[in-house]
Amino acid sequence: MSEKIVQTAGRDQLGEFASMFAHLNDDVLFGEVWNEEAIDVKTKCIITVVSLMASGITDSSLSYHLQNAKAHGVTKEEIAAIITHATMYVGWPKGWAVFRLAKEVWNETSEAVTEKDKYQNTIFFPIGEENPYGDFFVGQSYLAPVSKDQVPVFNVTFEPGCRNNWHIHHAKSGGGQMLICVGGRGYYQEWGKEAVEMTPGKVINIPAEVKHWHGAAPDSWFSHLAIEVAGEETSNEWLEAVSDEDYGKLS
Repeated sequence: MSEKIVQTAGRDQLGEFASMFAHLNDDVLFGEVWNEEAIDVKTKCIITVVSLMASGITDSSLSYHLQNAKAHGVTKEEIAAIITHATMYVGWPKGWAVFRLAKEVWNETSEAVTEKDKYQNTIFFPIGEENPYGDFFVGQSYLAPVSKDQVPVFNVTFEPGCRNNWHIHHAKSGGGQMLICVGGRGYYQEWGKEAVEMTPGKVINIPAEVKHWHGAAPDSWFSHLAIEVAGEETSNEWLEAVSDEDYGKLS
């Protein structure tokens, strides 16, 4: 049996002014609902964070529940996946707002031994392992799954100067990909068009059947979330590498 949750915030802050509200907060919400054993406390923490996020509550109450979630075993990787998953349903502005608070709560940093370590300390999402699709990249890239359920989301990280080959997301209907920059600086370019700079918060929507590439700036690490858009008869076609000459024109 887990340790009983005891809350006194209601009486401490509103006891004389609103005694009934204080009773409901301390004795019913936290005293009974939070101590009900059908759902473990970690799960209740996750449900509470997502409920507040969906309601657009991003004040001190959400900070408290994020801290409570961390205290009850929710890891940095788990909260990143939870917020990302919920964002798909409640909206990007809410997701960004919650991530700003979560970064303050899960503010662990690893010892910066390498440039990769130093960059990892600047972003919320894990860098992951060497990219298994590295044959289709110029330079070194990394891949980390953020969520594999319902909407697959992966964090792709590029070392400075790294970029993927030109490629096309094919689909009979629907399909394509969404990119969301979460760290560093990079580029996205469609065939026949000027490159678009990507910095944290920049969202790129890539339609199916459009030839394109994306990657890091020459002097910066770069990370984006890659979200595959559902479609019919989807596939990915890798093409030629982005030449050094064309890439060099970007800087």
